[in-house]
Amino acid sequence: MDRKRVISILTAAAIIGSAFSCQTALAATEHYNDSSATGGDAWAEWESNWETIATDYTKVSLTPGADETELNFAWYSENTGSDATPVVHFGTDADALEEFTGESGDVNTDLTDGVAYHYNHVTVTGLEAETTYYYTVEKNGEQTEVKEYTTGSYDTVKILYVGDPQIGASKGQTQGDGELVADSGVANTAAENDGFAWNRTLEIATAENTDINFMISAGDQVNKTGSAKEEEYAAYLESDVLAGLAVATTIGNHDSLNEDYTYHFNNPNATELGATTAGGDYYYSYGDGLFIVLNTNNYNVAEHQQAIDEAVAAYPDATWRVVTMHQDIYGTGLDHSDTDGMILRTQLTPVFDEYDIDVVLQGHDHTYSRSKLLYGDSEEHESYAFSLTEDGMDYDWDHATNIESGEQIELNPEEGDEEAEAALAEFQDDNICYTIEDVDGDTVTDPEGILYLTANSASGSKFYELIASQQDYIEVRSQNWLPSYSVITMTADSFSVETYQITDDGTVETIDEAFTIVKTAE
Repeated sequence: MDRKRVISILTAAAIIGSAFSCQTALAATEHYNDSSATGGDAWAEWESNWETIATDYTKVSLTPGADETELNFAWYSENTGSDATPVVHFGTDADALEEFTGESGDVNTDLTDGVAYHYNHVTVTGLEAETTYYYTVEKNGEQTEVKEYTTGSYDTVKILYVGDPQIGASKGQTQGDGELVADSGVANTAAENDGFAWNRTLEIATAENTDINFMISAGDQVNKTGSAKEEEYAAYLESDVLAGLAVATTIGNHDSLNEDYTYHFNNPNATELGATTAGGDYYYSYGDGLFIVLNTNNYNVAEHQQAIDEAVAAYPDATWRVVTMHQDIYGTGLDHSDTDGMILRTQLTPVFDEYDIDVVLQGHDHTYSRSKLLYGDSEEHESYAFSLTEDGMDYDWDHATNIESGEQIELNPEEGDEEAEAALAEFQDDNICYTIEDVDGDTVTDPEGILYLTANSASGSKFYELIASQQDYIEVRSQNWLPSYSVITMTADSFSVETYQITDDGTVETIDEAFTIVKTAE
């Protein structure tokens, strides 16, 4: 597909750390998914098992491998003084499994209440399409019970796309006669609520779509930022669905500041580019798609461009090029889309154009939106980032920094501060760096522009308002205060996405009909 080439000089801020905080959010609402109201008898069972769920840090996570023939495993095992056994037993015959060995390391005990654990990372190879496999993993030399994993078609690939499970984000909301809190361990009742809601979404979504190949999460798997949160990861990984479903996670701002993300997820083709404490950019191939996952909590866009270049060179023949990142540079939520969400826009838009990216999957804004097809305007724009606070321990969430001039732009100026309001307006005008492609209908053929999607919260742990005035680049948006998910269907010549919400009684409703991009052989 031909793409308008945008020639620009990219000046990137080499800042390593967590971007974009939700702590200063002004748009969060009282709406959230109350599991005690939606869960019925299943909620009562979850409550009775919560102590066991919250204290089991050893759950297995599955991640796509470097391509569809590989599957990555990660899990904790207790450090009892002996060497870890990073071994997966895998195969089509549950009674004759092949042994695959990987690597292990020590988990930072500051994150696990002082208890010593190993992390274990293993890659399994040789997977074939539409085949049922069985596996166990070793924890201190002992095999776990046998689990089942079934591959789908490699020609028609079905992907579950979700945003911001953010286990623990319902803190401060009411439940019964009390208030949900995000204390440590079992006392984290917000994680208890959100873990159940996340599991409910996974069960409903996969029951509705039994042929899902893998899932993409656009970041913020958990809620606590920079502190111990193993009970949140435990709740996130508890679902039986995840024992048979690989998830390509993205590093969100709430994931970014600790090593725990790196321990729990064994990402393929992991790079040090765009790295924060939680890790850097990575990429993988699946079917006809190349998927590039960027850690945009790091503002060094030159490094992100290098990661994209590396990925494209590794898989040059992929029909579809899909980027996932947490921050939504083209979103429509009141909390981020007109302030911090757009900060990377002027830098990333021309890079995505240059590398013929087809679709960008985003999260962060806890609202759903689908953009029009967008490409750059070939004009020169300023570059922006967040600065560190004076003590270097956090970002100054109230200001955007102009990388070239060092000017600090107040993102929430006081009413009547005309100078600050003018600077903010100039910043927002400068970020109108896109061109809207003129297309009609819900099926487009060989477009020039890029489709940007922003996923709402899949767990419903926290929602934001829509911005009052819908931006001109947005085609469809929704906020009904309900957990939602999208289903992507990808073939050699089409890429289609449909989006759904889950009502309190478990009914699935369509909130955006199928939008399809078609590519011709030409």
